[in-house]
Amino acid sequence: MKSSVLITGPADSAARFLCAHGAGAAMDSPFLTLFASMLADRGIQTIRFEFSYMAARRDGGKRRPPPKAERLMPEYAQMIADVGDGAPLIIGGKSMGGRVASLIAAEAYKARQIKGLVCLGYPFHPPNKPESLRTQHLEDLPCPALIVQGERDPFGPREEVESYKLSKTIQLHWAPDGDHDLGPRGASGFTRKGNLAAAADAVAAFARAQASGG
Repeated sequence: MKSSVLITGPADSAARFLCAHGAGAAMDSPFLTLFASMLADRGIQTIRFEFSYMAARRDGGKRRPPPKAERLMPEYAQMIADVGDGAPLIIGGKSMGGRVASLIAAEAYKARQIKGLVCLGYPFHPPNKPESLRTQHLEDLPCPALIVQGERDPFGPREEVESYKLSKTIQLHWAPDGDHDLGPRGASGFTRKGNLAAAADAVAAFARAQASGG
């Protein structure tokens, strides 16, 4: 396995979650660090990794925009191979990382390399560009999937997403009044802590269900 990974959670986990970062935040971002810890508390091991463009920033490289998601597919596919055998594998990630995973999920699932897909804040479209959908490959996705989405996520709010044609294999977990990081507004009556806990519950339950055969 690559040395540039962060492993959080029990070695005897029922399932492993291979998790990629978002476009601008590294694998040790506060969101992913906290979420990995919450999954560990629920018995799920998370393996976080960085795409090469992000890893290069740690080595003093220039801060360049991320490549298109399609160009990152080979790196994610290689990571699936690198993690090797062990507990059943779920792939996914935060925002762009989840999108990249979703692009290779069908092939990896058919090859029996993975059991499912988890996307944390899927970027259904760029903010303020609802016409630029990134959903075509999700319409007939054969892989069991869970998308955790804030109800007011600018990359795909609930009222829009519920109108999309998505595969019946995809489950949606909604964070009440949540933004792209699942955080609600102060006057909403909900809390970020509560939203994250509920999301971690949903991801852990999904991972265990797929690991045991659905």
